[in-house]
Amino acid sequence: MQEMLDKVIIYVVPCVLKIVFALLIFIIGRWAARIASNIAGKAMEKSKLNQTLTLFMKNIIFYTLLMFVAIAALDKLGIQTTSFAMLIGAAGLAIGFALQGSLANFASGVMLILFQPFNIGDKVDAGGASGIVKEIQIFSTVIDGDNVKIIVPNAKITSDKIVIHKK
Repeated sequence: MQEMLDKVIIYVVPCVLKIVFALLIFIIGRWAARIASNIAGKAMEKSKLNQTLTLFMKNIIFYTLLMFVAIAALDKLGIQTTSFAMLIGAAGLAIGFALQGSLANFASGVMLILFQPFNIGDKVDAGGASGIVKEIQIFSTVIDGDNVKIIVPNAKITSDKIVIHKK
């Protein structure tokens, strides 16, 4: 009986400790990622960045940090994480190619929010549409053209001329 108990202690205790440490890494890492993303969000709010961009960047920061935390926890369990890193890189490349147009719209949306060539309420001719800007979203801009809602992809706006009518 003592021999069996010794074998359990030799084999089970290290496994249980690995699981406990991996859970601690994940829980503490998740908490730290949440704090870091909140601090970044507050800093962006203080710098008066657009609320849409602030929330988006806060989520990007949190989930990126959470991915690193998960990899660290898996590594503590003894799982080889180099293959995960390669898989994430390959998936990122595939997603990048699949979402090429969306990423162009996103980048253009960030440029429109940061550089503000026009604001909500301005009358513009942009991206082949004409009217009053109602909303600047991260992927598209909503323009009210004579009581017609026009949704223009941001990449189309930034790749063409923008005419802003004086008030």
